Amino acid sequence: MEPRITVSLVQQGVWDMPLESMPLAAGYIKSTALADDRISERVTIDIHNYKGEVTLAAMASDLLEGQPPDILACSVLGWNVRTFGLLAETYKQLNPDGLVVFGGTHVANQAERIFRMYTHVDVIVNGEGELTFRDLIHARLDGRDGTGLHDVQGISFRDREGTLVTTEDRPRIEDLDIIPSPFLTGAVPLTDDDGRFRYDVALMETNRGCPYKCSFCYWGGAVGQRVRAFSRERLRQELELFAKLKVHTIVLCDANFGLLPIDEEFVDDLIEVRNLYGYPRALETSWAKNKSKVFYSIVHKMKEAGMRSSFTLALQTLNQDALKLMNRRNMKVNAWEDLVEWLDGEGLDCYAELIWGAPGETVETFMEGYDRLSKHVSRIAVYPLLLLPNTEYAEQKDVHGIISVRGDHDDFEYVLAHRTMSYEDNQRMQSFLSWSRILCENAVFRHIWVALREFAGLRQSEVLLDIGAWMTRTDDPAAEPLRNTFEKIAGGADLYGIAVSYLYGSPDAKRMLGRWWNESIRPRVPEEHQEVLDEVFRYDIVTQPVFPQEETAPAEEELPTVVLNGEPFFLREGIPFRYDVRRIVADLRAERTPDLTPGSHLVDLHYRKGFENFATSTNHEEIVHFMGMTRAQVDLELAGDAADGQPEVAALLGDRGGCG
Repeated sequence: MEPRITVSLVQQGVWDMPLESMPLAAGYIKSTALADDRISERVTIDIHNYKGEVTLAAMASDLLEGQPPDILACSVLGWNVRTFGLLAETYKQLNPDGLVVFGGTHVANQAERIFRMYTHVDVIVNGEGELTFRDLIHARLDGRDGTGLHDVQGISFRDREGTLVTTEDRPRIEDLDIIPSPFLTGAVPLTDDDGRFRYDVALMETNRGCPYKCSFCYWGGAVGQRVRAFSRERLRQELELFAKLKVHTIVLCDANFGLLPIDEEFVDDLIEVRNLYGYPRALETSWAKNKSKVFYSIVHKMKEAGMRSSFTLALQTLNQDALKLMNRRNMKVNAWEDLVEWLDGEGLDCYAELIWGAPGETVETFMEGYDRLSKHVSRIAVYPLLLLPNTEYAEQKDVHGIISVRGDHDDFEYVLAHRTMSYEDNQRMQSFLSWSRILCENAVFRHIWVALREFAGLRQSEVLLDIGAWMTRTDDPAAEPLRNTFEKIAGGADLYGIAVSYLYGSPDAKRMLGRWWNESIRPRVPEEHQEVLDEVFRYDIVTQPVFPQEETAPAEEELPTVVLNGEPFFLREGIPFRYDVRRIVADLRAERTPDLTPGSHLVDLHYRKGFENFATSTNHEEIVHFMGMTRAQVDLELAGDAADGQPEVAALLGDRGGCG
């Protein structure tokens, strides 16, 4: 009997969080390989899925204790390439004849650099990995080492003389259903020891490919290509499996969902499955950049079914010069204001994405665009421009005069300056970017923006700059943890989740925010509107997600738990407000004159339990599902009752922190 060989597929997420991130890429690799009879008979394949905080030493101990695998294959991204490069060095000490394979967008087509930096890596996979890795296993079964792989398509390796060899490209997989489902086949374990779904969200692909070719993007290497789709029948089976496991949120790894008629079919099935099993209850995805009739039809159906989603405006910039250099100038995405107005009128959540530091952009044009956007959407995610491998920006640095630096904690190239952005400009913007990500993207504040703009004439950017300046000069001891975190963020550490958790979970942090409000913002508000804005600010604070009570809240503030449609919620009853805050905010967003008559308004708020599993991940799509909700909002989400005929509910869905 021929000996078995062993394969370890390794993934590591970026964040330190209680729940795992689903190892979808490794699952595809494993399920495809084991569908081959020869491999399934002679090969053992294990997935090792590590959280962001797992150290290299712990990883090496887990992977290499006892008999190290014959093949070590790593799913590489910018945040883990250094760790995996060092892991390969340790692995080769224990198994010199073993094969180290790197795949993923960060290393594809980058063999010369990767082999120079990490000499113990044997193979780089340059495209889709499923069929390529299957062929690599066959080569190993045939007794070949990493220097004789000339017949394997889509890889780079070094031959016996040490010469770099890159084989011919492997054609894209046309029929995606030849990749067995990692969920239906059991290639990816879905439950923990207690039988509960073990991941933060369920990741799915419905298609691959992107018809656009933006200068900053390399979406799985499939940019500028025709979209290929998985079958409806397969996706339906996966949805039903996740529903039976009570998965709350499906996150699609598609580049442009809502572009094709098959996307509407998927949503039809999603809603039907939810109606049958009660789950899933939310869908998050990268929505199509150009909004077609299919998109609007999908949105209508999701609204009527009470299926939650954050509808993304992936604008990246509003400056025409920058858009041209991004290869996005002619995209319909730039006619966004009508779409926002429509979404807001439908009472639907939306958020926007911007990139700071794009060639052609200046501080002045960026801030002008930011405030123009913030009049329509308050939840804005602002990310610094990264030069990703294989993108036009990375390959044309000289054209734009780009000066960049590699991160201290990752392998990304961060843009420091270019012809329209000086180093000093970039430095001045860092505090703004951090506060925008924390307060706006992660919805620490949701309602004060429109109220401050309408009642005090304060732009959203002004408020963010104000809190940054106040935190720098205040003597409040509760500001010190934030200042320390911001220093590390400036050094390249992704610690936004730590800052968000602190502001959500610490009573001292909430008190400090109140002090900032009273000292720095309230004096800038006309006296006749100060009490109203105080209540809007308090509503933002009180609707923030709730951590487990034993960790954060004094005993006298412990909240009871109620179970609604089988799901547990914290309940905070009878919260008094002098103004009808929700109605005032809804009127302001709809550009109506609100009734500012003071009175007595009692509000009951329900908070989904389990926020501690997401707090440090800066997963803003998930965070909004833990905001305090009225019973009407809970009923809409849990039961899927139509918002049509419930104008009160539709008008107030903005409580979740989206448009307006």
